[in-house]
Amino acid sequence: MAPSDPPPQDKSLHPPRSTEPGEQSGGNGHHMHVIGLMIGTTLMFIGFLNVFLSISGGFEINVMPFLLYFGGLAIWANAAIETPAFRYGTMAIAIILALGLFQYGEVLFWHKQILFWVTIIIVMYFMFVEPKKPTT
Repeated sequence: MAPSDPPPQDKSLHPPRSTEPGEQSGGNGHHMHVIGLMIGTTLMFIGFLNVFLSISGGFEINVMPFLLYFGGLAIWANAAIETPAFRYGTMAIAIILALGLFQYGEVLFWHKQILFWVTIIIVMYFMFVEPKKPTT
């Protein structure tokens, strides 16, 4: 070993750096991602369940289930969608629809039908599309 050569380094002392965005900020990003997914999905489920039961039971509902649903959609989109244009577009559409229904003040039968069938189509899409494989 020549005097100008650097000393050999033990690779076990320095673990490889992670390239995931959540890992760079101390790991809190991944936890916030999971919390956003859980809260968004829960709010969407609660809102959808109220709409579904009102359709099948034939009773009227107010705008609160729709506000829960669209609020959950905005939270879910913030946590789940990676492309900023799609993420913020989805969040904006969800917020605009919630505010529009809130301003309108009442829920008609066709509002419930549209929310029901769009949710079914979205769930079917995610059931049959395979997730991306992580590249190594």
